[in-house]
Amino acid sequence: MDDEGTENAAILLMSLGEEEASEVFKHLAPKEVQRLGETIAKMKSIPRERVEGVLVKFSEVAGEQSMLVTDTDEYVKTVLRKALGDDKANLLIDRILQGADVTGIESLKWMDPGSVGELLRNEHPQIVAAILVHLDFDQAGAVLKTFPERQRNEVMVRIATLDGIQPSALKDLNEVMSKVLAGGDRLKKASLGGVKTAAEMINLMGSSVETAVLDYIREVDNDLAQKIMDNMFTFDDLEKIDDKGIQSLLKEVQSESLVIALKGATPEMREKVFRNMSTRAAETLREDLESRGPVRVSEVEAEQKEMLKIVRRLADEGQIVLGGGSDDEFL
Repeated sequence: MDDEGTENAAILLMSLGEEEASEVFKHLAPKEVQRLGETIAKMKSIPRERVEGVLVKFSEVAGEQSMLVTDTDEYVKTVLRKALGDDKANLLIDRILQGADVTGIESLKWMDPGSVGELLRNEHPQIVAAILVHLDFDQAGAVLKTFPERQRNEVMVRIATLDGIQPSALKDLNEVMSKVLAGGDRLKKASLGGVKTAAEMINLMGSSVETAVLDYIREVDNDLAQKIMDNMFTFDDLEKIDDKGIQSLLKEVQSESLVIALKGATPEMREKVFRNMSTRAAETLREDLESRGPVRVSEVEAEQKEMLKIVRRLADEGQIVLGGGSDDEFL
């Protein structure tokens, strides 16, 4: 969701009026509500031309979508798979088409991390792990930070080794927490948990917590710890950081280190860096990259790791946001 799309959605909602807008909010995810609410609060004055443009655009889009679909089930499957990819879409398709009740988990998504942590604090680590994998990574990471270190580590090991949730386990969760997740025989094994999920959560918990968690997991299972580290925030993931964050990073990196690190970067990553430098600095960097001869892979990886350490520090200081973006788009 880009800033212009969010502003357009906010303008449209303000044009609808309070009652109608409140009905729309009921159908949005917590993050969408928060982002739209913040945008509306910041918009003190809007040119009439902008409002009219948004309304015209909405009318056009609504008009295009007014045709009925003959096979709605197939339509839902196709749209979700195109938008999210097969892996993410399949779970949603099961929930939508088979009517799985996820009201309990959905209610957790509206709660602050402290409240969720308090609710789950006395549950078995396996139960906590099975619940947290349903939450967004940033919320789950924030919940884990509210736990004592031992409990947090035990839960993280279980998240990393979780290879899915069987329908019978979902029914057990339903008994532990009021309607957390209900399932039937038709439900497929939900593709939740695993090394990547654990890595995404650890990415968002800060470097000090990250070190403690990984040290604990390494003692339990060194190979598992390595797999998690391999799936954590990588140099290529810098492309996901916004321009302001990249600018903050570049202020902390020596030019020589940047040249070596970028030798192993994708063209897209290089362009993102160039875009966030002055024209003169970007030209100099391009020339340095072109004139630099072959560099050992180990040197490139070492400089990239150093840059990632800086990224983590800046993230802890609030200057960079890791994983805070959303793929959702508004009008």
